[in-house]
Amino acid sequence: MNPPFRSYLAEFLGTFTLVFVGTAVATLQRLNEHGTIGYLEISLAFGGTLMVMVWVLGPVSGCHLNPAVTLPMALSGRFPWSRVPGYMLFQFGGAAAASGVLLFLLKGIGKYQLETHGLGANGNPHGMQIPQLFGFELVLTALFLMTIFSTTRKDAIRGFEGWAIGGFLTVAHLIGAQLGDSSLNPARSFGPAVFEGGDAFAVLWVFIVAPFVGGIIGWRLFALIHEE
Repeated sequence: MNPPFRSYLAEFLGTFTLVFVGTAVATLQRLNEHGTIGYLEISLAFGGTLMVMVWVLGPVSGCHLNPAVTLPMALSGRFPWSRVPGYMLFQFGGAAAASGVLLFLLKGIGKYQLETHGLGANGNPHGMQIPQLFGFELVLTALFLMTIFSTTRKDAIRGFEGWAIGGFLTVAHLIGAQLGDSSLNPARSFGPAVFEGGDAFAVLWVFIVAPFVGGIIGWRLFALIHEE
């Protein structure tokens, strides 16, 4: 395993890239009023970015880029608890930095208004009941973590992790983008919500708690169907 500083920096840069690219696409879709056609583009932005980061940063930090990945990895024994605080700190920090930089750059567009166009924060635009909103996040994150654990197990075929992990995140967003954008990642939700505030911040707890719970369930589902 790489020295802590390199791993932490990789998690910061990877989370920054994931949040910056994904939320930039989501915000520009809203700014340009592309409507429902933007769901596919948003999904590919998040999934495609994660796919690339798995190959770029996986050898350095394992490419968690997500506190809901780090916690189950530690619980499973695959990841040392001593690095959990550092990983999470740099993941949340990378997400917040990405949203701050994106906001600064978007202000160069004359018609952009934070209050109107946001920063790609997760929300509840259809007024879904909280238990159902929580349930979508939990189920999608559980399936996501089951995919991550399965494709990174010791006897898995190497070289396909990026395709599987990024591919599932794409599929998850095809569902979640229509419901207020799926998160599956507390850091990804935290960054934009800090700057948007208001409704985005009020519902933030759902997009933090549900992925953590779903991630643990996903690890246990993996343990039921695979041996390590």
